[in-house]
Amino acid sequence: MNKTYSFLLILLISLVACNKADQTVVTPITNSSGDNPLISAALNLPASPFDYVNAGLPAYFFQNAGGGAPTSVNGIDNTPAANPITNNGATLGRVLFYDKNLSVNKTISCASCHNPAFGFSDTAVLSNGFAGGKTERHSMSLINAKFYQRGRFFWDERAATLEDQVLMPFQDPVEMGMTLALIAQRVREQTYYAPLITNAFGDTAVNTNRIARALAQFVRSIVSSNSKYDAGRAQVNNPVADFPNFTAEENQGKRIFIIPVQNGGAGCFGCHTTEAFVAAVPGPRNNGLDLNTSNDNGAGLGAFKTHTLRNIALTAPYMHDGRFKTLEEVVEHYNSGVKAHPNLDNALKQPNGQPIRLNLTAAEKASLVAFMRTLTDPTVATNIKWTNPFK
Repeated sequence: MNKTYSFLLILLISLVACNKADQTVVTPITNSSGDNPLISAALNLPASPFDYVNAGLPAYFFQNAGGGAPTSVNGIDNTPAANPITNNGATLGRVLFYDKNLSVNKTISCASCHNPAFGFSDTAVLSNGFAGGKTERHSMSLINAKFYQRGRFFWDERAATLEDQVLMPFQDPVEMGMTLALIAQRVREQTYYAPLITNAFGDTAVNTNRIARALAQFVRSIVSSNSKYDAGRAQVNNPVADFPNFTAEENQGKRIFIIPVQNGGAGCFGCHTTEAFVAAVPGPRNNGLDLNTSNDNGAGLGAFKTHTLRNIALTAPYMHDGRFKTLEEVVEHYNSGVKAHPNLDNALKQPNGQPIRLNLTAAEKASLVAFMRTLTDPTVATNIKWTNPFK
């Protein structure tokens, strides 16, 4: 039997297996090396997977700088023991993340609302679903998702884990319009998945548990540590010290960001803490956007998840409803616009219960914005292991 005939026979057997309505296992078509022509025909993947396990985070991510506020990310990683990041698992997750076949009319993917160029968020106030319908809230950035200690997801934290969350947009009638059964069927129909699933899990069985685990591995691999802030942080012993590579304005903004309100700063670091700039004290919070939150009560009483500020300059518009177009508007909200909601977070209250007014000068507000822009890490958008693998 010549090699061409042998290959065509294997391909035919695989396609027949994929088209059986009740089939739950796809015939394996590759070995664990991933070197397979069916993959290379559709996908731009290396023969050996990219390194997703070793994030390459600097040493200061794992060392508390002292001074009361935690800077270390130790203890806030929400990765479950049952689903550690693997190189092959995250590779499968990357393909699933960008695959438009996994929406009901095959027009959008996870990346349609979580674009790496926009900090894995979306420039639209509300994202477009498969038929042009609008999502209920603004798309949240996925950067540093692994460092949200509470481990819950969505603005209202309705998903108990990332593994739960990644399957929900597929099933949303506006976003992707799928069912769990249809998700698995679509994966079986694409011949490039069999070798990827084998590499990740040891055989070709397709189920939504494996799909969720692979997607969660990919999302947790997306971390940021290559910003102007990081270049400066590597040169000092603690984040409060002036950074040699910062302008005077950026250093002023950093001090205002970190120093508590009672000491003359804005206290932003109290909610966006650690080197991941994400809430280390878990739980949704009411940040005084409105007096009445009946239109969207979030997780209850107008409270919403606090996510990372890494790459915040790329993720406009801001807040759960995308109401603020610019960082300047965000700063002004915390400076003078916090509303006296009954559930307003304690960090935003004066001793008398009224909202804090920072009363920052125009120059101080500009310096805060300048500092937040130093958190932009352009490599998040350009690192090939997080980009679209489809040719």
